[in-house]
Amino acid sequence: MKRRGFIKKLSITGATPFMLNGLPLTVLGQSTLKTLAASGADNDKVLVLIQLHGGNDGLNTIIPVDQYGNYINLRPNVAISDSGSRGYIDLDNSLNVQEQVGLHPDMLGIKELYDEGKAAIVQAVGYENLNQSHFRSRDIWWMGGGYDDEYSSGWAGRYLDHCFPGYPDDYPSTEMPDPLGLEIGNNVSLMFHRETGIPAAISARNPNQFYDLITSVGGLPPESVADTHYGQELQWIMDIEEKSNQYAGRLKDVFENGMNSANVTYPEKYPFDAGNRFSSNPLAGQLQLIARLLSGGSKTKIFLAKIGGFDTHADQVVAGDPSMGAHAALLYHVSSAVKAFQDDLKFLGLEDRVVTMTFSEFGRRAASNGSYGTDHGTAAPMFVFGKGVRPGVYGTNPDLADLDRGNLRHQFDYRQVFAAVLQDWMGASNEALVQTRFDQYAATKVDVFGTLITGTKEEFFNNRFRLDSCYPNPAKEKTNFSYYINNASHVRLKIYDTTGQMVKVVVDEHQSAGEHQVTVDLTRFKAGAYLYKIDADNLKATKRLIVQNR
Repeated sequence: MKRRGFIKKLSITGATPFMLNGLPLTVLGQSTLKTLAASGADNDKVLVLIQLHGGNDGLNTIIPVDQYGNYINLRPNVAISDSGSRGYIDLDNSLNVQEQVGLHPDMLGIKELYDEGKAAIVQAVGYENLNQSHFRSRDIWWMGGGYDDEYSSGWAGRYLDHCFPGYPDDYPSTEMPDPLGLEIGNNVSLMFHRETGIPAAISARNPNQFYDLITSVGGLPPESVADTHYGQELQWIMDIEEKSNQYAGRLKDVFENGMNSANVTYPEKYPFDAGNRFSSNPLAGQLQLIARLLSGGSKTKIFLAKIGGFDTHADQVVAGDPSMGAHAALLYHVSSAVKAFQDDLKFLGLEDRVVTMTFSEFGRRAASNGSYGTDHGTAAPMFVFGKGVRPGVYGTNPDLADLDRGNLRHQFDYRQVFAAVLQDWMGASNEALVQTRFDQYAATKVDVFGTLITGTKEEFFNNRFRLDSCYPNPAKEKTNFSYYINNASHVRLKIYDTTGQMVKVVVDEHQSAGEHQVTVDLTRFKAGAYLYKIDADNLKATKRLIVQNR
């Protein structure tokens, strides 16, 4: 392909998606994600962003258990049931009442991550006077501003200029041989525009295809371009092509050197009927690619994956069964793909480096409409995943009796979440936060990382999965066992002697979530030391029992 042919395939104002073997590939658009990379130039931390495109319905994602009556009255034709095999999943019974939430029944993967201490939920995220236009609200999130701001740059692009000075001329370098940011998918964004110059990232689904396209471009560039608006745009495109060529070979090598764990299977299909449009999982392949690139040695700092379809004005659910339908399939795709991705990172030895977070331009209205759907709303929850996350629920359930013209009131500004991710995870300096214009939110950032010292997660697990010391101990005739499980599971509690021989089955049955106690008769036990062990999903523990002579 000659250079003029290549340029003809590019839009003057942005990137045009190519279709190669059915996969869209975008060559460095002026509004590509690019570069969020800059967060921590001196560490190996990685941030993976997942955009839920279209405006996710937060109330059917995170069901407010303490306000279930108001919830079902507002949306009777789409509300998730509180019982049955397709009822919502209780997230955490140890939370305060106003924090009690249920997950959509197809979000088992996120429930499992939460129970592993690798998930946090931030309730009711938005911004003041939230704009309910897809395009405008998305731009506000991208540029890192408020409802009345008009920035030509994005918060990640500004952060990039601070953390990676000298781009693009000084990159790739020995210290940073990879693209600073990589967007997976065929959309472009304002988020990583710098104040001046080209964005510093590339966008592709398949690095091998990207390499083949870039290296097929031939011919010499013009020696000069006219000093006109068109000439400036042409120069911008030529600069993009040059930078893409510099990264093409490296991206291909990293991809081919990488791998995914043989222990993990990424989900391909929704297990129920949701129609052809929502059957396949469009997110799993993107996250699988990111894991492979990281395994291959990529130093790219920020990745962006996208999944669309969340603009659910109609047919959000199946009439007669609100737990099924388009939205259910989308939530399954996100939940199952993120779980597979996190497991992949774990087996690859990479989970210490990566945090993943979701966001959507807005939520949906509290009340459903007559088309089994929900219309544009305001605040919505965000999820943050990773071994480095301080697990829990941040904020309380939205007050469904105190709506703002039918919409949820936001509890957190989205910049409070991004400020936390940049500073506490990526290692951004105070000066870097000034460049992003998030510095005014640093003092009120959402503490989703906290101080992850020894004991922080132990407290989380002990509050939700706990085997207490039996009492009395030492004991003569009887002792009492108590334990707490955060989700319904099959519980096995057994007593063993010091040789490892099992001497008594105390419990072997399926039990509900919550506190459990059982009294054991010890009159037939010989005096001596014993071990009692519990096995109940996320609770596996062993403690010692001493039986005395009577």
